[in-house]
Amino acid sequence: MQLELSAEDAAFREEMRTFFTTEFPQEIRDTVLEGRHLTREQIVESQQVLNKAGLAVPHWPEEWGGRGWSDLQRHLWHEEMQSAGVPIPLAFNASMIGPVLAQFGTQEQKERFLPATANLDIWWSQGFSEPDAGSDLASLRTTAVRDGDDWVVNGQKTWTTLGQYGDWIFTLVRTDPDVKKQAGISMLLIDMTLPGVEVRPIELIDGGHEVNEVWFTDVRVPGDMLVGDLNGGWTIAKFLLGNERVGVAPVGLTKRALATLKANAGDRLDDPYVRARIVEIENELLALELTALRVVAHSAGGEPHPASSVLKLKGTELQQAVSELAVDLAGPASIASGADDDSPLAGWARRSAPTYLNLRKASIYGGSNEIQRQIIARTILGL
Repeated sequence: MQLELSAEDAAFREEMRTFFTTEFPQEIRDTVLEGRHLTREQIVESQQVLNKAGLAVPHWPEEWGGRGWSDLQRHLWHEEMQSAGVPIPLAFNASMIGPVLAQFGTQEQKERFLPATANLDIWWSQGFSEPDAGSDLASLRTTAVRDGDDWVVNGQKTWTTLGQYGDWIFTLVRTDPDVKKQAGISMLLIDMTLPGVEVRPIELIDGGHEVNEVWFTDVRVPGDMLVGDLNGGWTIAKFLLGNERVGVAPVGLTKRALATLKANAGDRLDDPYVRARIVEIENELLALELTALRVVAHSAGGEPHPASSVLKLKGTELQQAVSELAVDLAGPASIASGADDDSPLAGWARRSAPTYLNLRKASIYGGSNEIQRQIIARTILGL
């Protein structure tokens, strides 16, 4: 394949790079580049800056804010954002429920929700996984029973990322228990301020509060909050998860993490073993980047290329490899409290262990790496 960008695409990449590095709020970029947690306010401000510039939802239909870009342009936009330390638009809004509503929503739902979703005036949460329905999502047990014009919802969702900030939650519910499990599922939009909705925090291994449980107890949801056809939720879920896996190889993010590691490694870079580990990661990262470009070049009709599973698998492995090397280089400083040392080096060392622990999840979410290997075996290798 032709690996060199055309003059037009090279100019597009430079346009994105210039905007992200010169016109985006530096304070937010510094927070990302230094590995600190973004506040809710920073995430909202970030997306609103992008949306004002027409860069928040370029893959949406043009009537709702899309740009009509090619898959390659969208890839370059995504990579330049990551490299510059610009937060990716909130996935639940930009990559999940937005495309779903544009494809399956009623005109009233589109007009009510899409502009606010693009601008992050509404913060969406995802209500898919349950305690006994993760990878086997079709086994979900949260129910919605029709009562007059409303749906009455009961059940539990888990691993709801950033659900503590959520205004609304798009939720898969069982609306017909008497058919095969995939056929009896629907999608509802639920206002998280309704009586009977409770969000409970889950503390992660790194000590952070990133995910939650969401409980529904006799929650009355208006009937017009059904998305698409009754019992058509499984089709919508597959559409949404296909969009979720776009951009699953965080090449720009991993490049930036590796560059930060090298900048802070000091004289450890004199160790031949350390240099060999870095070179191995750099070589695999280059191969991943070329594979991502190949996938973009051969994707069609909005359908994820089968090799996207390779990107997810290898991308998460490289993220974890960089975080593991960072902990090794930081040594005991990675678990030191360091309250009296606020230097950039000490801060990087302290953050290396929480980052390592947090990234254990990367090989699980978005379809576990075991599932990706099965997809690769079946659809690429023909086994």
